[in-house]
Amino acid sequence: MKIQTYYNHVRFYTPHHFVYYPVLALFLGCSIYFACTTENTLIWSFISVCFLLLFFLAYMLRQHYALTLQNRIVRLELRYRYLSLTGKRLEEFEYKLTDDQIFALRFAPDNEILPLLEDALKNNLTGDAIKKAIVHWRADYNRV
Repeated sequence: MKIQTYYNHVRFYTPHHFVYYPVLALFLGCSIYFACTTENTLIWSFISVCFLLLFFLAYMLRQHYALTLQNRIVRLELRYRYLSLTGKRLEEFEYKLTDDQIFALRFAPDNEILPLLEDALKNNLTGDAIKKAIVHWRADYNRV
């Protein structure tokens, strides 16, 4: 398995991103073409709108459930890691962190997480800035 870094941590699901979406795009393109070139414009326009809705639903539903659960798990993991490293509860000041900051901190190893957490709170670092500040990337190969 390839070593995960900031530059390659985005993950694709091949059947969804490289099969389903291209086929759906092809069908949408054909239906728009037929809507513009045939006499049955009303039916082809309706079919085009249906394909657009399928695109929207596929994109939204594909990620909504999985990402909501993943976000909860990442929060719990960060709380646990903070508790095990410091003996204190993260919930006391977790509200000061944005979701983006919390999700970026999961890539930091234990020896870098506390300084990054303090820096994020003091300087209001973005999630991207936190990721770029990580020296030894802690890979997450089980992401959705």
